[in-house]
Amino acid sequence: MASILIIEDEPAMRLGLKDNLELESYSIDQADNGETGLEKLKTNHYDLVLLDVMLPKISGFDVCKSARAAGVTTPIILLTARGEELDKVLGLELGADDYITKPFSVRELLARIKAIIRRSQITPTRELDWVTIGKLQLDFTAFRAEENGEEVRLSHKEFEILSFLHQSKNTVVSRYDLLEKVWGYDEQPTTRTVDNFIVRLRQKVEENPNNPRIILTVHGTGYRLVL
Repeated sequence: MASILIIEDEPAMRLGLKDNLELESYSIDQADNGETGLEKLKTNHYDLVLLDVMLPKISGFDVCKSARAAGVTTPIILLTARGEELDKVLGLELGADDYITKPFSVRELLARIKAIIRRSQITPTRELDWVTIGKLQLDFTAFRAEENGEEVRLSHKEFEILSFLHQSKNTVVSRYDLLEKVWGYDEQPTTRTVDNFIVRLRQKVEENPNNPRIILTVHGTGYRLVL
């Protein structure tokens, strides 16, 4: 049984999420503020976290940032009432795997949860133990990344994207292929989700992210990993 931590301060929203997820046979833990949620996230194992952005004590953004800095790789879906693109980009930059804007349908949320948990539990196809992509050396099986011998922290989703691009290296991969194969669903309000992750990955892979030579944009289509 997969376990989910809900970090949400609105009692009605938290109870509604809990009831719907338990109907889907998920094991649920809860926190009503960012401080408690972060402590639970650091000390317990979960398969996924639903994290509200606007929380008392510590914001959802800070919970996400602190968890990733502490080495927590649990997939995180941000729940936000904000619709601004900047907030979504910030959440992804801090290590969130996905976001969904309130109000949302339970059906859509469940689809995303199932897709992320399914993908995170799949053992990647074994390649050579270490693969070099730009500045990074990566072991996709152990989910490890290094630069000049120093560990570089990547989210689970970043590893999945790089692994998929590497498996399709030197060929064009569309944004929709990435959404389907990496996120696990083929309907998404905007492909900007993919673009935001690529921007983050270029910061870690490219010598000059403003003039990429490894992860190239194929305008109107998607991306190509050049090796």
